[in-house]
Amino acid sequence: IDEEKAISIVGKETYEILKSTTIKVYETASEYALKKGIILADTKMEFGIFEGKVILIDELLTPDSSRFWPLDGYAKGKSQDSFDKQYVRDYLTSIKFNKQPPAPPLPPEVIEKTTMKYKEAYFKLTGKELD
Repeated sequence: IDEEKAISIVGKETYEILKSTTIKVYETASEYALKKGIILADTKMEFGIFEGKVILIDELLTPDSSRFWPLDGYAKGKSQDSFDKQYVRDYLTSIKFNKQPPAPPLPPEVIEKTTMKYKEAYFKLTGKELD
């Protein structure tokens, strides 16, 4: 939705809080990731209201809510390698999944490759291994 529609839904004051918080979180996270060799291409943020205050809710900055691209492999104008769930999406597209439940089972190699991508991103961002 555009800015005008968002303001009509939540009001100008809440919209300004949402906008400034979103930009600050994204800028902070993308600058951190870039220093670690990852481009934070985009991310989804979800907000709610609790006790009259705007709060950030749900998952944030994960491979399920964001697109992470390796900086060293970035090439403008082409499909990017990624550390996120794009690998699963590409597989589902390749088998012509109609996006209707139930989702088909994923082959072990798709699960393993996705797991490796998530773990690699985690290591690049934190310097820690996941078991």
